[in-house]
Amino acid sequence: MADPIRYTRMTTEELRSTFLLCDLFQPGKLDLVYVDLDRTIIGSAVPVNSPLTLTCPELLKAAYFTERRELGCLNIGGSGQITVGDETFVLNHLDVLYVGRGNQNIQFESLESEKPAEFYLLSYPAHAVHPTRLIRSVDLPHTTLGSPETANLRDIKRAIHLKGIRSCQLVMGFTQLATGSVWNTMPPHTHNRRSEVYLYFDLPETERVVHLMGPAHETRNLVIANRQVVISPGWSIHAGVGTTNYSFCWGMGGENQEYDDMDRLTVADLM
Repeated sequence: MADPIRYTRMTTEELRSTFLLCDLFQPGKLDLVYVDLDRTIIGSAVPVNSPLTLTCPELLKAAYFTERRELGCLNIGGSGQITVGDETFVLNHLDVLYVGRGNQNIQFESLESEKPAEFYLLSYPAHAVHPTRLIRSVDLPHTTLGSPETANLRDIKRAIHLKGIRSCQLVMGFTQLATGSVWNTMPPHTHNRRSEVYLYFDLPETERVVHLMGPAHETRNLVIANRQVVISPGWSIHAGVGTTNYSFCWGMGGENQEYDDMDRLTVADLM
């Protein structure tokens, strides 16, 4: 992972290869990417005709994936189920499952192969055990922010956080922009006490999001398509504007779990 000094000398292709994941959500595959930033693992599971089992990468040097980790799962596809040990959880579109440390034999399955589930996976190290819990999208508390006048009217839904599903360090939820609104996380912020990961989804294949990153005084951009993931270090802003409205899943890991722990900036701070 690049630091803010190396970042200033990177080409567009170097920025994309360092901060952007483009090849997740492949039908019939489970993919995991280890990021050398807060020891994050980002992944996807798209079971079609048969279940997919969560394996443990050799890099972790663990007996099983959640031996020392916790896992958040968001379903952005059709209905599916996740089996954790002897218990099975059915996840409909935009339902969230938290899997606590110490759970073996995790398996993903779609209920209909014609409309497969698309599980987005986000994992961080865990030093405490919290129970595995499912929360339905319809039961998620939400906050409405922004306005049509500033093109950023949006609903923020929090799933894994201090007042919801408890975890060791993972914080996770998603934001849905209203029709006619295109800006996310503007005015921008950073939070040096934790890194953040954005998954952009519900974006038509012909449209794009221009994601802004970097220190406020030296920003760059990444042009992002549907179901692509951008990694945001603590020193970087993470904001964007789309050619239409869209949704994105935000997930964080690091020093604390206070959602409002942000180093706020103004639009005028950007360069």
